[in-house]
Amino acid sequence: MSGELNRRDLMASLGAGAVALSAAALSGSAAAAEPPAEPPAVYELPKLPYAADALAPVLSEKIVQIHHGRHHAAYVRGANAALAALAKARESGDMANVKALSRELAFHGSGHVLHSLYWQSLKPGPPAEPSGALREAIDRDFGSLDRLRAQFAAAAKAVEGSGWAALVFEPVAKRLLVLEIENHEKLTIWGVTPLMVCDVWEHAYYLQYENNRPKYVDAFWTIVDWPSTAQRYTACVR
Repeated sequence: MSGELNRRDLMASLGAGAVALSAAALSGSAAAAEPPAEPPAVYELPKLPYAADALAPVLSEKIVQIHHGRHHAAYVRGANAALAALAKARESGDMANVKALSRELAFHGSGHVLHSLYWQSLKPGPPAEPSGALREAIDRDFGSLDRLRAQFAAAAKAVEGSGWAALVFEPVAKRLLVLEIENHEKLTIWGVTPLMVCDVWEHAYYLQYENNRPKYVDAFWTIVDWPSTAQRYTACVR
């Protein structure tokens, strides 16, 4: 994430439960030097921003319920378990498992953050197109919306194994990029802010589309929430 303002804005856009971090984790050395007034915050499963059947027929009620209530919830539990184990390691001074626990935290924590953004990337109702500053940035960085869709869809369909496709803002060049993500945490560029993501783990589509990932990816475009994506983009560039 690029700077404290962008981190706060992204957290707000994902919902209060999406990335529940303590203030000391974001505020710098002065605050971190003082003991926290309350126990460190833990990750929480955010509520869906719409009814579980609202994305049908693209995503059925059953697949949304299982995806959110089981898979996403499991990443929340995994992230909290890793945090608890790391706290215990610090208290005991036994750091033998820090490498494995750090991997667990990266995997489950990233899974939670990306799933939280995934639900915010989708919306019920008729399909729409991006407008305003986001549309201008898409035309500038990809040539056109159709070219963005083509690259994003190709990336999503080509992810090896399990992972994601993501539209991100890269703060060094101040431009939009499309990235493939393996698992939840691999192949990113440090500092990018994810704006919109497509989950291509099989649990996101298999019950409905079986092994036809391309069909799921093509249908995904009809439920993309471009207004919320534009809000996240605006938070990055203002």
